[in-house]
Amino acid sequence: MKKTFTIIIALLFGVGVGLAQTRKAVSILGDSYSTFENYLQPDTNAVWYFGIPKNINDVVSVGQTWWYKFISENGYKLCVNNSFSGATICNTGYDKKDYSDRSFITRMNNLGCPDVIFIFGGTNDSWAGAPIGEYKYENWTKEDLYTFRPAMAYMLDHMKYRYPNVEIYFILNCDLKSEINESVKNICNHYSIPCIELTDIDKQSGHPSIKGMQQINEQIKSFTEKAQ
Repeated sequence: MKKTFTIIIALLFGVGVGLAQTRKAVSILGDSYSTFENYLQPDTNAVWYFGIPKNINDVVSVGQTWWYKFISENGYKLCVNNSFSGATICNTGYDKKDYSDRSFITRMNNLGCPDVIFIFGGTNDSWAGAPIGEYKYENWTKEDLYTFRPAMAYMLDHMKYRYPNVEIYFILNCDLKSEINESVKNICNHYSIPCIELTDIDKQSGHPSIKGMQQINEQIKSFTEKAQ
């Protein structure tokens, strides 16, 4: 009896370990919408969401963020959250400053070894009035990457090769400039990257509130379930 009990425990333990090992890992490449203090890699990235709020927003716990909700509710695990508050996809930031130290295209190689990647960007390119540029899908120059369309295309092109066999999704914020929305959807379509277009997200100080975070979580969940 004791031997049988030991075998059963061993089998159950093995199943538990197996299930843990099969959980998909998620990485995020984002901006302020995906930050939370002490949860970013590298930890020198600028943060917008804090446990003790520094902005007018009711999100005060990492468990309230869209990405934590999505990962915990759907049986995933976090690989890397490389989000940087204020970051643009292209290398042009606010007041036309050089953001090549924080842009998405600078950080896109540092996402670990995930099974799923969510790219949540374009908001700051829209707010900062970054140059839109022309659609360009090859032979990018350094100057091209200071404009939105070429940088967006360069990012998706590079990431498809950098992360083979990884599910990549682009999350498009609501309330952005029409030229940003159009550009994102066209470029995602060119690279066959699913674009999750958010709608009617509740915000405080321009950023998702607790309600808005839950709305993002629900809209991503609905999209990914239909895509499977």
